[in-house]
Amino acid sequence: MDINAIKARLSQLQDSNTRVSNLWKPPAGQTQIRIVPYLHNKDNPFIELFFHYQIGSKNYLSPISNGRPDPIEEFSQKLKEGGSRDDYQIGKKLEAKMRTFAPVVVRGQESEGVKFWGFGKTVYQELLSINTDPDYFDITDSMNGRDIVVEFKTAEELGTAFPKTNIRVKPNQTPITEDASLMEKLLNNQKNLSEIYKEQSYEELTSVLESWISGKSDDEGSEETKKESSKPTSPAPAAETSTTTVSSAADAFDDLFNS
Repeated sequence: MDINAIKARLSQLQDSNTRVSNLWKPPAGQTQIRIVPYLHNKDNPFIELFFHYQIGSKNYLSPISNGRPDPIEEFSQKLKEGGSRDDYQIGKKLEAKMRTFAPVVVRGQESEGVKFWGFGKTVYQELLSINTDPDYFDITDSMNGRDIVVEFKTAEELGTAFPKTNIRVKPNQTPITEDASLMEKLLNNQKNLSEIYKEQSYEELTSVLESWISGKSDDEGSEETKKESSKPTSPAPAAETSTTTVSSAADAFDDLFNS
């Protein structure tokens, strides 16, 4: 029995459970929430992270989220600059995509504590616009902020390829809660998002990339996309390109990391 392998698998399952219990995805219909101040950065409740989606069947947090070098992003840039249309398309697919998160309290579920809501660029821009509008000011203020109604429509409901999220700010200013002890818990007992999405080392991501190029699978990625991303599922780039293109990508990898 390989005890280390068992420990590694246990850690993966625990990380997965942490994500499930600490992330919030709006259900179909309308849900009222409150964005709350983020304990680990009280100046800004919005956390921008970058992910590589579908490297094989997995997704990976990009170290550029934390200002560190990322071999997959470096490889993506090299492919996009290579001149070949196929290489450019693979590079675009590999490049890190931004997803923003905010700590929220779901109305009617306050006792479950603060969860993180992940959303795309359109919703993020709306929230930033609202938060800088003098008619609303700081909607996250613990005593004088405002709730938000999130309306989520599925792709099936709309008959489109993508779901749609709409947001509407409630007119009244209200505290997060009238319960002082619950307020203290909600403001001071929050997970750090870095505990939910853990960054892998440069060497680990280089190995992931090398395995993807060679057609091998990897089981260490994040489960972020299926729960948080509105992007439709699509095949991995290697599966949809010619042998010549894959060979070209392998050559680019060798040039970048083995020269």
